[in-house]
Amino acid sequence: MTASENIILSMDASGIKIDNKKEEAINLMKSVGLKETYVNRKVLRISGGEQQRVAIARSLSYNPKMIVADEPTGNLDKQTEKEIMDIFKKLAHEDKKCVIIVTHSQNVCGMVDVVYDLKLVKS
Repeated sequence: MTASENIILSMDASGIKIDNKKEEAINLMKSVGLKETYVNRKVLRISGGEQQRVAIARSLSYNPKMIVADEPTGNLDKQTEKEIMDIFKKLAHEDKKCVIIVTHSQNVCGMVDVVYDLKLVKS
């Protein structure tokens, strides 16, 4: 699928009425730092950071109040990791979304507002 088809599929699955889905997909892509030239690119032919941006845009396609991201920066370089985290910070601080990130990365933990450290307790 292309980046826009990927996002539109999420719109279709959500059942929310959107007049121009392609236009909305383009706007969502721009909001996460992807240029309009990515609209027709196959998702499997773009970088990991670009794929992560498409995934974030897809998650925003039905305007959720909460986003749960599992290892969203796991295979990214440090610069791209920061860019992805900046998107999540904007979503939390400016767009007032609840963003929950599950990670093993101490670097990511240093970029968030609150950290909950889960530990296995043997009984």
